[in-house]
Amino acid sequence: MITAKIEAQADFDAWRTTARLLLQNEIAPENVDWEIPGSEGSLFSDLADPISRLKAVRSEIKCPKAFVEIGKRVICFRDPGRFARLYTILWRLQSDRTLLKNTVDPDVIWLTQCDKAVRRDRHKMHAFVRFRIVGLGQFRREQFAAWFEPTHYITELAAPFFKRRFPNMDWVIVTPDCTAIWNGTDLHFTPGGQKSEVPEEDAIEDHWKTYFNSIFNPARLKVGAMIAEMPKKYWKNMPEAIDIPDMIQSARARENAMREHGVTTANPMAETLKSRMALQAAHDQKFKTLADAKNAVQSCRRCPLHCHASQAVFGEGPKNARLMIVGEQPGDQEDIAGRPFVGPAGGVLNAALCEAGIDRDAAYVTNAVKHFKFKVRGKRRIHERPSAGEIDHCRWWLETEKRLVKPDIVLTLGASAVRAILGKNVRISDMRGEAHILSDGTKLFATVHPAFLLRLTDVRRREEELKSFVNDLRQARRVLDRLET
Repeated sequence: MITAKIEAQADFDAWRTTARLLLQNEIAPENVDWEIPGSEGSLFSDLADPISRLKAVRSEIKCPKAFVEIGKRVICFRDPGRFARLYTILWRLQSDRTLLKNTVDPDVIWLTQCDKAVRRDRHKMHAFVRFRIVGLGQFRREQFAAWFEPTHYITELAAPFFKRRFPNMDWVIVTPDCTAIWNGTDLHFTPGGQKSEVPEEDAIEDHWKTYFNSIFNPARLKVGAMIAEMPKKYWKNMPEAIDIPDMIQSARARENAMREHGVTTANPMAETLKSRMALQAAHDQKFKTLADAKNAVQSCRRCPLHCHASQAVFGEGPKNARLMIVGEQPGDQEDIAGRPFVGPAGGVLNAALCEAGIDRDAAYVTNAVKHFKFKVRGKRRIHERPSAGEIDHCRWWLETEKRLVKPDIVLTLGASAVRAILGKNVRISDMRGEAHILSDGTKLFATVHPAFLLRLTDVRRREEELKSFVNDLRQARRVLDRLET
C-alpha cells in the first residue's frame, strides 16, 4: 500500500504529478491510499509506504487531452474520494483509450456528473457574487469585497472570470475554503475566511433592489423555475433577494392590478423592429430585374430618411452598362423628379462627361443613398450629408444594382460613394489616379463629387479641380476603351 498525500483541495497539478509517478511504478488504484487536507487517513495509513520512496520505472504515460480538461474541474468536486476515482479512470485509460466515450460506464457516468455539478456551481458563483464597496486604495482605486459560499472547491476555477470582468477595481472574494485577491496586477489566493470579514451592506445594495424589483413581472412568475435557477442557499448573500418572499406573496395582487389597468401602448421601437424584420425578409429575395428592384425601393424603411423625402430615387441607364457612376444621394430637384443627377451637380457631371468623351446615356447612374436628406432653411431644403449608418443601410440596394448591371468599371463620386462600395471610410486623395480591383474583378475609380466643384468660390482653384475631375473621367474612359477592344 502506498500513501499519496495532496496538500490542497483543488490542486490538479499536484494530483497529476502524484498520479503520473504512481503510473510509472505501475501501482494499481486499489494499492493507493489517498490523503487530502483535513482527512485523518485510513486505518492502514501508518502501515503504508510513502510515495516519496518511488522512482519512475517507465516514462510513457497515456493521458487524453479531454481527460485533463475535465479533470481540472472534477478535482474541485467536494468528495473525499475524487482523487482515488480520478486515478482509477486514468489507470483504466492506459489500456482503453476510448473509455471516455463509453457513456454507460459507471466511472464515466460519475466523471460526467461531477463535471456538470462543478460547472453549474461555477456558473452560480459568476452570477450571484455581490461585491460591497470597502473604500479607496492605492492610486484611489475602488476596493470591493464579497462573501460567497460555493458548494464545491471552485474559487480558483471561477476567479479568472472576475479578473476579466472587473480589471480596474481591487477586489476580494472570501469563501470558507479559499480567498481570491485581485490588486489590478496579480490574482492570488489565500486560505478561506469568514463572512464577518466582508461589510454587511453598502449604498450599492439599494440599486440592486431597485433593479430587481423593476424587472420582476408577477404575471410570469414561476416559483419552481426561479428557485431552480437561483437556489435559496444563495439568497442570504444577495441584497436584492431580501424582497423575494414579499414579491412572491404579492404577485397575484399585482397581476390582477395589471390586468385591470389594461394594455399599455406598445413601445415605438417594437414597430420599428417589426418593420425592419419585414423589410429584411423582403430583401432576402433576389430581384431578377432592375425594374423589380426600382419598384421595391419605394417601400424601403431601413432608415428614417424615407419619412421626409418625396420618393426614393433609383438608378437609371442600360441594364448591361459597362460603366456605373455612383454619387452620394439625391438632391432637391432629384427628389422631386425621381431621377439621379438632374440638378446643378448633374449639370456639372454632364458637361465633364461630354468633355471626357463619355456618353452618359450609355452609363448606369445611381446614388449610394436613395432618399434625400436635408434640413429646412426658410422655404429651402438644404442638402445634408448622409451618415455612415445611413450609407450602410442603403448598401443593399446599391449592391443589387451592381449585381444586376454587372459593370466593368465603377466610378464613385465623393467619399460617401466610396464607402458604399467598399464598406469603409477612405480618403479620396488616397484613391484617385489609379484603378482598384474589387473582389468580383470590377475596376473601381474614385474622384470628387460634382457638388464639391460648385462649392468652390475661388475661380482659379475651381478651374484646376474641374480639370482634374475631367482627367479622372478620361482615365476611366481609357480603361473602358481597352476593355471593349
